[in-house]
Formats: sequence, C-alpha cells, structure tokens
Amino acid sequence: MLSSQRKQQILVLLAQEKQVMSRELSLHFGVSEDSIRRDLRELAAEGLLQRVHGGALPVSAAIAPFETRKNVQIDSKRIIAQKAVQLIQKGQVVIIDGGTTTAEMVKLLPQNLAFTVVTHSPSIAVALVNFPLVEVIMIGGVLYRHSVVAVGTAVLEAVAHINADLFFMGVTGVHQTAGLTTGNYEEAGVKRALAARAAETVVMVSQEKMNSASAFAIGELSLASTLIVDGEPDAEMCQVLAEKHISLL
Repeated sequence: MLSSQRKQQILVLLAQEKQVMSRELSLHFGVSEDSIRRDLRELAAEGLLQRVHGGALPVSAAIAPFETRKNVQIDSKRIIAQKAVQLIQKGQVVIIDGGTTTAEMVKLLPQNLAFTVVTHSPSIAVALVNFPLVEVIMIGGVLYRHSVVAVGTAVLEAVAHINADLFFMGVTGVHQTAGLTTGNYEEAGVKRALAARAAETVVMVSQEKMNSASAFAIGELSLASTLIVDGEPDAEMCQVLAEKHISLL
C-alpha cells in the first residue's frame, strides 16, 4: 500500500474512532511504528489531525482566523447562545470569554437584565455598550489577535480579585481524553484562571468542536460544570459526561 493510500485510511479510521494509536495502526497496516509516526507527522503538517502522545486526535476546525470563524456553524452557535442566555440571572457576576459563540450570546441578552460582566475581550465589551443595565468590567493585557482577547500576566493578576457566579468559556476542542483545548498556550492559561474564579463554568460547544482537539490543554472535561451542545453527543461522550457529573444542555 502506498503511503498516500495509508494516510487516507488513517483519516477514515480517525473520523470513525475519534482517536488513533500509533501501535494499533502499525499492526493494522503491517508497517513499522516509525512509518506510522511519519504519516501522522505529515498529516499534522497539513492540518488534518492533532498529534498527541502515542497517536492522534481529530483536529479542531475552530482554529481558523476570527473573521473566518464568524461564519462557521453560525446556526449552531446561535442555538447554543439562546440556551446560554437563559442561565444568567439578575445581579450575577458573569465572566464572558472572547470568541464567536459568546459574540452571538451577547446579542441575545434581554435589555432589562441587570448584571455585571467581566471580560478580557474588547469586542464583547463594545457589544455591551447598548445594554445600559449591564455593568462591564474590562480586563486588559496583551492582545491576542486570533481570538481578540487579552492575555498575559496583567490578566492573571486582575482575575485573582474576582469571584464570579458563571464563566462562559469558549474552546476550540472538546474530547473525552484530551479534555478542553485551545490553540494558544497563553490563552489556555487565561481560561484556566478564569474558570478557577467562577462558581460554575459553562462551556459552549458548536458542532465542529466536539470530539476534536487543539495543541494546548485548558483542563480536563471536569473543569466544566455544564456543556451546551448543539445536537446530541455520541453515547460514549454522554457516558463520560454523566460519570464526571457534567450537566448537558
């Protein structure tokens, strides 16, 4: 079998199984693990999978540029946003992450809902200008352009003084073994810090993010109190969420 044919079959297996292991692929194709690792390296270089220790996971489509992502799975994001808004109650302190799904969420906020938003996203803060009952606390730092959010030491220092009711977290991947992931090291650290300052963390998962992974781990699935998902996750994922006592909307 040619290497190109083998790589196509690896992608088919990955789509079916949501994870592939180098040793198992070596036995399946009757080639050395070195050959499989070379295949995985080449597929990863093409952006077709995410390599992890011992194998590979499906790569998240949510690592595209911000302007591109605004038009990806837009209906899915709006459905999730509608559910998310219903979780916010009057008087709460709510941390809102940057991202295209949270951008859809703030559009749907009721004009008569009075609460406090903490955000490190300038675009989220600007979107709340026309909501006079919403107090907005902006957290500044170094601008990470891909997600249009602030990152760095200044952000971490500021969030240490906040106790929030909810944190609406954006991620690029949700996978039962890789957990919650994103495409930038600094951003992953900020998301962990924000989750640590909230009583509940709500992860908003549009369809392209489920069962996929990016390079940097935010944390295990148990970091989330609730997942809001468009559509029913597969049975295996549902079982994992139930075992970890993570609510599914």
